[in-house]
Amino acid sequence: MKFVNPAFLFALSAIAIPIIIHLFNFRKYKKVYFTNVRFLREVQQETQSRSRLRHLLVLACRILALSFLVFAFAQPFIPAENAQVVAGEKVISVYIDNSFSMDAVNKNGTLLDEAKKRAAEIVSAFKASDRFQLLTNDFEGRHQRLVNREEFLEMLDEVRISPAVRSASEVASRIFDLLSGETAVQKKAYFISDFQKTVTDLGQVKNDTAVLCTLLPITALEKSNVYIDSCWFSSPVRQAGVNEQLNVRIRNVSGKTLENNPVKLFINGQQKTPASYNIDPESETTVMLSFALRETGIQQCRVEINDYPVTFDDKFFFSFDVAKNIPVMSINSSDKPADADNPENQNKSINKLFKDSLFLLTNVQENKVDYSQLGNNKLIILNGLKNISSGMAQELKRFVDNGGSLLVFPHAQADLGSYKPFLSALGANGYERLDTVNTKVDRLNYEHEIYRDVFEKRPDNIDLPVVLGHYAITKSTRSNEEYLMRLQNGNVFLARYASGKGKVYLCAVPLAQDFSNFTRHALFVPTVYKIAVFSQAVRPLFYTIGRDEVIDVSATTPSGENVFHIRGEQEGPGGGFDIIPEHRVVDNSISVYVRGQVQSSGNYTLWLGENRLTGLSFNYDRKESDLNCYTAEELTAKKDEAGLQNFSLLESGARSLTDVLAEIDQGKKLWRICILLALLFLGT
Repeated sequence: MKFVNPAFLFALSAIAIPIIIHLFNFRKYKKVYFTNVRFLREVQQETQSRSRLRHLLVLACRILALSFLVFAFAQPFIPAENAQVVAGEKVISVYIDNSFSMDAVNKNGTLLDEAKKRAAEIVSAFKASDRFQLLTNDFEGRHQRLVNREEFLEMLDEVRISPAVRSASEVASRIFDLLSGETAVQKKAYFISDFQKTVTDLGQVKNDTAVLCTLLPITALEKSNVYIDSCWFSSPVRQAGVNEQLNVRIRNVSGKTLENNPVKLFINGQQKTPASYNIDPESETTVMLSFALRETGIQQCRVEINDYPVTFDDKFFFSFDVAKNIPVMSINSSDKPADADNPENQNKSINKLFKDSLFLLTNVQENKVDYSQLGNNKLIILNGLKNISSGMAQELKRFVDNGGSLLVFPHAQADLGSYKPFLSALGANGYERLDTVNTKVDRLNYEHEIYRDVFEKRPDNIDLPVVLGHYAITKSTRSNEEYLMRLQNGNVFLARYASGKGKVYLCAVPLAQDFSNFTRHALFVPTVYKIAVFSQAVRPLFYTIGRDEVIDVSATTPSGENVFHIRGEQEGPGGGFDIIPEHRVVDNSISVYVRGQVQSSGNYTLWLGENRLTGLSFNYDRKESDLNCYTAEELTAKKDEAGLQNFSLLESGARSLTDVLAEIDQGKKLWRICILLALLFLGT
């Protein structure tokens, strides 16, 4: 036991007063005359020993009353285990998890309401002169400062459920950054959360041992949820009139089995293919929805299910573009045959293939290329160029870096010295030498996206192109080569390389028939056709709210009043929403940044002035959908495993946190008990 004011203990010397009074009893006796008979009948016998005992008890009560009165002024307390009572200013940071999972309920209401109540109790346990920080998942600038108790309580009333998701390590880092600059004698942090397993990464916390941290878990009554986790297409590109397959992943984090639950798909507001799903407890399933698009342009979609009580993740939004046509440019050799008056005559196989209305083909000779027009195409074909000039190499690299696709067919007498630095800069293997040995293609990469849906079933003895001569392509482990066709001698016939944001396709033979029968073979059309189709930029189907993701845009640079806008659907969750996002231009590539301005899930549209560029879809972070949380025992084990010695766990139960924290911070106060005992002994 310790004392707040130990100097008052000197007053215990006053105990001598009742002792002196007891020892020197100066009672004066009064003589009373009475008849022996009348008083003798009423007098009660009292022995000398009983009289002495009574006087001693009176003396003890007086001594104890005086002692406990002195103790009350000295303010005794019993310190909490491993706790030190520190005098002086304190700074206290209180983090409230206001994510979607905190909208769950327990016997006291929503978890967020209970968290706000506990935060108010925490600040009430400290002095008005102490300073406080309120922190939520929103990481607002006004929360990155210390305030007094009144300001804290005002900001606490304004805390609402937010789509923002923060990990425990992010929150701890934010708190430590603020408190590290403070000179207070004691720094404390309180984490009030349900401590979901998906975000409680105590092992990643960069600890500051100068801050005493306390974890206060809050538990919901029910932790069950069924939600749409994600969706994706089986093929990366969308085409009008082609049957599309959408995969929808649904997760069940509950103990119940669901059967024949409906899944609905909406495209541009119209319901499409209906479907249903079955799912076991604590598992996931993938539902495939098939549909065909009749229209081109921006397609804004959503998939939805029905689940209760957690509903924020029952809808999943996504959007994509269906191109009306794909612009293709073929750059042809300038050493044309004598009987050819225009470049189209030396490009018959290419011209024939791209007569389809889906494509817009432009033929141009290598010495007449307008480099400013390269970016307007999705695919550029180098058809039999003898050498690659440095200027063309530079412009083609910029084209590929910005997301374009490049298909290279070499010249019959190619200058390999000019090809080597060009292909090396693109991250592709180069042409090594001309091999005139007759061979043929003997392997086709059926698993590659170019050929994945070309064949209904894999043929046993497929007829593959014959090769009379080819350029051997170097083999390098540093390249990200994906072969499409391979020759009998192990050399690559056709390969793909990822480069920048685009792709490079490298063929080992020219289109001339004296090198191979590739242009007349049945594989030529689907191969080049699919290369052109897959040259379209593959944009994300959706973005996640709270993540600072970059939106790449293919558009002219905004100027004047012609600026970017992100607008919500008129009838959707983002109806009436309109912002001007930040954008940056780097190497003719435009990137748009939302910077947390979109707070509601839904479908939006990106505009440049009055031009509707593309659709954008935003979904809430699915980390909040998994309601599995750490128990108190698991949290203790996790913090111990992470070596967080300055972290502790507090469960107050039904007691007020104000009393619990006051007891922890200041020990168990005994002065009230002392006053009661003093009054008791005085009245005895």
